[in-house]
Amino acid sequence: MDRTAQIYRDTNETKIQVEFSADGIGQADIDTGVGFFDHMLNGFARHGLFDLKVRVKGDLYVDDHHTIEDTGIVLGQAIKEALSDKKGLKRYGSCILPMDEALVLCAVDLSGRPYFVMDGVSFFADKIGDMSTQMIREFFYAVSYSSVMNLHIKILSGHNDHHIAEGIFKSFAKALSEAAVRDHRITDVLSTKGSL
Repeated sequence: MDRTAQIYRDTNETKIQVEFSADGIGQADIDTGVGFFDHMLNGFARHGLFDLKVRVKGDLYVDDHHTIEDTGIVLGQAIKEALSDKKGLKRYGSCILPMDEALVLCAVDLSGRPYFVMDGVSFFADKIGDMSTQMIREFFYAVSYSSVMNLHIKILSGHNDHHIAEGIFKSFAKALSEAAVRDHRITDVLSTKGSL
């Protein structure tokens, strides 16, 4: 089964193309117009072993909000489509990831019910490079709801904004990768209901 997706979004604020493969090797080709965001998406692809292509033309003359939030929406849609019926998937994944002094916990449930919690985040600056730190929360909220996953992110420690942000994206990558693994013992979906 080919676990890939190509999603396009075209609005007055953004034009976005995302190609996503859940069974990749960590190759990334990213151009959002926001350098630090590109760096984070590259890390997500590499550490999750996803193949990811992202092209965004956004209204950056306004700010980075629409570009980053809408990319989260489209990436979430691509994840949802690529993992589709979820048969045979482990469904749950988690990671506690150290990034120098930062320590980040991320847990994922591919439940088909969107829910998002992000605790312990306190960035010290308004921006990291050219990316607004408040957009990190908005990005993951958009991913969780458009992919209909339950996503929890908790910052356990950290005082360097770059390290905290990188820990968030990498821990999400590892948790999602684990949740998306096929287990031959699971012949349907992993739920007592029989569906997700």
